[in-house]
Amino acid sequence: MKYASHIAGGLHGLLFVVFGLNFFLNFIPMPPGPPEGSPPALFFAALFPTGYLAFVKVLEILGGILVAIPKTRVIGLLVLGPIIINILAFHVFLLKGAAIVDPVIALITLLPLFLVWKERSKFTALLD
Repeated sequence: MKYASHIAGGLHGLLFVVFGLNFFLNFIPMPPGPPEGSPPALFFAALFPTGYLAFVKVLEILGGILVAIPKTRVIGLLVLGPIIINILAFHVFLLKGAAIVDPVIALITLLPLFLVWKERSKFTALLD
């Protein structure tokens, strides 16, 4: 079971590092954006020009690297936790749950839940 957490941590870290770097390097083609004037388009119109999304992508890269390393996994999960919640909130509230069953969204949601469960003793130590 120890190897399962290493595989899950590596895969979760890889997802965030790849998608975070893609924002800066554009090596994965992006699908067409949402229709102009729609709530998702307005949301991204606020994030792109302000630099807020670039900051989030830097945190995704940092958190992905930290999650991939077993000794820093808990810190990485703490960095990525709010980002994952915001990704889910975007898909639930702005896309009305349209892409919530997408495989990438499922991995981004389920892998950290597994990792938090495996590292629950370290998380409970934070509360003491």
